[in-house]
Amino acid sequence: MSKKEESLGIVETKYFTFAEPPHDMPLEFGGKLGPITLAYETYGELNSDKSNAVLILHALSADAHAAGYHVGDKDPGWWDAMIGPGKAFDTEKYFVICSNVIGGCK
Repeated sequence: MSKKEESLGIVETKYFTFAEPPHDMPLEFGGKLGPITLAYETYGELNSDKSNAVLILHALSADAHAAGYHVGDKDPGWWDAMIGPGKAFDTEKYFVICSNVIGGCK
């Protein structure tokens, strides 16, 4: 089986923006931060009682693309070997969310 066949296949990065004026995020020393846009990807299905969600965050040098492929990519997400059906983070059981961190790459 090829790497692409073992992967989640094509995935899409989505974006969420918050702390937009006038609701900027107040900082401890008086400044404000905003607007803030985070990229995220989800894999699997959220169950009806929303108890199967798993949040994965990356180190500072990665991004929200943890598994699967983007259209036109030849390389999978940075943790593709761990996320998907039958893998450690089994998307048949879990709804996996991976977002970038504030100030992270991409």
